[in-house]
Amino acid sequence: MIMQTTVASTRAPTARYPATEHEAGFTDIDIDLLRKYVPVLRHKLSAGQYLYHAGQPFQSLYLINSGFLKTVELADDGRDQVTGFRMRGDFLGAESIGLKTYACGVVSLESGEAWELPYPAMLTACREIPELQARLTAALAQEIRDDHAWMLAIGTLNAEQRVASFLLDVAKRYAQLGYSARHFMLRMRRTDMANFLALKHETVSRVMSRLDDLRLISVERREVHVLDDSGLRAMAGMRA
Repeated sequence: MIMQTTVASTRAPTARYPATEHEAGFTDIDIDLLRKYVPVLRHKLSAGQYLYHAGQPFQSLYLINSGFLKTVELADDGRDQVTGFRMRGDFLGAESIGLKTYACGVVSLESGEAWELPYPAMLTACREIPELQARLTAALAQEIRDDHAWMLAIGTLNAEQRVASFLLDVAKRYAQLGYSARHFMLRMRRTDMANFLALKHETVSRVMSRLDDLRLISVERREVHVLDDSGLRAMAGMRA
C-alpha cells in the first residue's frame, strides 16, 4: 500500500537527494504559496510498486521528489510496453489531462517519493500562480517532444545508435540534476531498457559490450563510465 501523508511546511532533506523542496522540481514556484490552493500529498514508494495504473480514474498530477520510475502501457499482445523513464523533478500524469482515466501506468524502479497534486486544485492554482501554468505547459510540450524523439529513434536508428543515444540522454538528465554525466547508474533493468528501445535483451547486452570493447564506455552491471563522449555521440549519429 502507498504510504500517504500531507507535506509539512518544512522537512529534512533526503539522504539520496540533498535538495530542498524548491530544488526538487518547483525551482521557481513558492511551495508555501502553492499549498494555499493545493493539498500536496507525499507517496513513499518501494521498488516494483505502482504509483498508479493505466485505466485508473484520472484525479491528480504527480511530481517526483526522489527515485526513478518507468511509465508503461498495455501493448496489443497484453504485455507491458515501457514508454519512458522519469527522474526527480519530472511531472507525471500530464499525458492524461483531458481523459477520464490515466493513459499509462507508473512503476517505481527503486525506493523514492512522489508528490500528489490533485488536478482540480491545480487548475485553481494555475489561475493564481502563472509560473505553475508555465510548468504544466512545459511538461505537456516535453511529453510531445519525447514521444516524437522516441518514434524517430525507433524508425531510423539501428541498435547501436539507439543504445548510444539512450545512454547520452540518461547522462544529460543526470547532469541537469547536478550529477556527473560521466559516471552514473542505470536504474532500470536491461529488459526494461530493451523494451523501451524495441530491441531484444540480448541485443542490448551485446551492444553495451561492444561499446565497452571500443572504450567508449566502461560498464560494470548497471554502473556506467562514459570514457569517450565524442565517440559515443558519433556512434549515436549526433554532432560532437
